[in-house]
Amino acid sequence: MLAIVAPGQGAQTPGFLGPWLDQPSFADRLNWLSAVSGLDLRRYGTEADAETIRNTAVAQPLLVAAGLLAALELFPHPADAYPLVGVAAGHSVGEITAAAGVGVLSAEQAMVLVRERGRAMAGASAATPTSMTAVIGGDPEDVLARLEAHGLTAANNNGSGQVVAAGTKEQLAALAANPPARARLIELSVAGAFHTVHMEPAVARLEALARGISTHDPRTRLLSNADGQVVHDGREVLRRLVGQVATPVRWDLCMAAMRDLGVTGLLEVPPAGTLTGIAKRNLKGVELFALNTPDQLEEAMEFVQKHGGAAAASPITSNPTWRLIVSPGKGQFLRTEDVEAEMILPIHSTVGMVKNLRDEMPVSAPHGGIVVEWLVEDGDPVSPGQPLLRLHPTVESADATEVTR
Repeated sequence: MLAIVAPGQGAQTPGFLGPWLDQPSFADRLNWLSAVSGLDLRRYGTEADAETIRNTAVAQPLLVAAGLLAALELFPHPADAYPLVGVAAGHSVGEITAAAGVGVLSAEQAMVLVRERGRAMAGASAATPTSMTAVIGGDPEDVLARLEAHGLTAANNNGSGQVVAAGTKEQLAALAANPPARARLIELSVAGAFHTVHMEPAVARLEALARGISTHDPRTRLLSNADGQVVHDGREVLRRLVGQVATPVRWDLCMAAMRDLGVTGLLEVPPAGTLTGIAKRNLKGVELFALNTPDQLEEAMEFVQKHGGAAAASPITSNPTWRLIVSPGKGQFLRTEDVEAEMILPIHSTVGMVKNLRDEMPVSAPHGGIVVEWLVEDGDPVSPGQPLLRLHPTVESADATEVTR
């Protein structure tokens, strides 16, 4: 099974887009996304220095554009990708790249959203001097206790041996002066304490904008940074993208979901290296591919063909007239009683629970609908993104609820 992942802020390096501009289609699309975002992405990706592209308002649109356009070079017809990709995910701002890549947002919507996200987060960062520091190694419990003692947040949990601490410059300085035993600290090239309460002003701004954004359901499994669960409702994906700005990134749980799914190959879009590096330590036995230059495209497609394909792809790659309710994770599915065929489910009805040793995950029908058929039995083992229930949608009219079939 193939996983495609997109990196977050801090992965950018000066000039990383230079080789891609030799691809006419990439250069043309970059011009278009520059116009959409109101930023000179060509200059930022080829000529700007490290300090310039460290600016949150620049770095975030640059990363999303790079990931989306490189994916289009790999899959010129995006529909061809869906039968090959088993699961997609993005780290922090990379989650916007992933959401657009699986069809939740258009490229233009993604660029406007990430532009405003970057501006709002930069504004929130300016209110108080904050930053982030990677903590490598040490005893996990001791590391988390030390962060809490200093008033810091574990803003990213990137799996075994890597937690990112976020907070004020003073709090991080205190941590550096008294680090956890056997741990190494690395200051990150970011401009604020992302994924913490310091970003709440940015959440408010994005919530207002999100109300005007239309979405589609993902065309393949999409993992959420919040908890590593598969999210198959477009509005819920958008809600999580907004809230994610001020809540920790649980990349460790995303990788756990990839293990549950049986991922055999993981490809990272540009600027690649960060997530493949984390996967090397946490996903033993999974083959990795860091796509960074266009001369790798042929080899990358061979990698895709090796690990993708119909047998490993998600069963939710099409958008039929009905709506599928899918499992958010791996475990045993326990159905809600009395949910039977032809029954009309109200919005946000709970249809069951997925239980495993780590968690109990409620399964709901966010849009309601008419029950067509159950696709699993009560007590069945299920995998992340597995279809559980098929519904016909209902549409609210001015007079009553109408059923569309």
